[in-house]
Amino acid sequence: MKQDIEQLKQTASQVRRDIVRMVHGCQSGHPGGSLGCTDFLVALYFNIMNNDPSFNMDAKGEDLFFLSNGHISPVFYSVLAHAGYFDKSELSTFRKLNSRLQGHPTTHEGLPGVRIASGSLGQGLSVAIGAALAKRLNGDDSIVYTLHGDGELQEGQIWEAAMFAPHNKLDRLIATVDYNGQQIDGPTEMVLSLGNLKAKFEAFGWEVLEEPNGNDMASVVAVLEKAKSLTGKGKPIAILLKTGMGYGVDFMMGSHKWHGVAPNDEQLAVALAQLEETLGDY
Repeated sequence: MKQDIEQLKQTASQVRRDIVRMVHGCQSGHPGGSLGCTDFLVALYFNIMNNDPSFNMDAKGEDLFFLSNGHISPVFYSVLAHAGYFDKSELSTFRKLNSRLQGHPTTHEGLPGVRIASGSLGQGLSVAIGAALAKRLNGDDSIVYTLHGDGELQEGQIWEAAMFAPHNKLDRLIATVDYNGQQIDGPTEMVLSLGNLKAKFEAFGWEVLEEPNGNDMASVVAVLEKAKSLTGKGKPIAILLKTGMGYGVDFMMGSHKWHGVAPNDEQLAVALAQLEETLGDY
């Protein structure tokens, strides 16, 4: 059953608690982008996407999601756990030896919900295109969703895929860019400017939606619903979703310095004080 906006907000608060606790527990991982993308992934899995937590790799008759920027695995794992793919107690094993919850998602551990190994940036859109082509061949009109970091768009393979999808009229494909303006070495504008992303995607033949409030749950749901309404009309859809790095934890917000740094004990306590426990900690 779909969650309403207030339920989604409650779920997102718990997911953010999970993220900071997971990264703190192993003193390793990527909290910044995970916190920023929480609203998107919660909306996708608990309101938008037709998905089955019993999980099979083929996903016939199901929507698919591919996480291209795999370093934000904490948010992905937390959302999968709360959606019923595996028990949330397993979140305590994040990045531990012999854990299925590796720092970047992989498939050989057989973790339900994970269909590709990701983290080598630039590859997720190509994989999603392959899945969209397979669904077309199977007569399956389900939607394929992807998520990408904005810094990831500096990878050339992204633009090869961006050219291929419109040429082949893959109009059941929705690619979202986490447009937080930050990457590991600093602001994207300083590392390598992305220019006018909307104009670029449109020039390649995509339908482009822009959402400036990527951390407002109602706005995220609305733009995803709008994207769904545009499927089947001959073009792939790109969503440029403005988010805040580290959103929800005041001392992490807006800074690339929390791209891949774990909070210490004191910082964890401060972070948790800002995030309501709603569904119970693992």
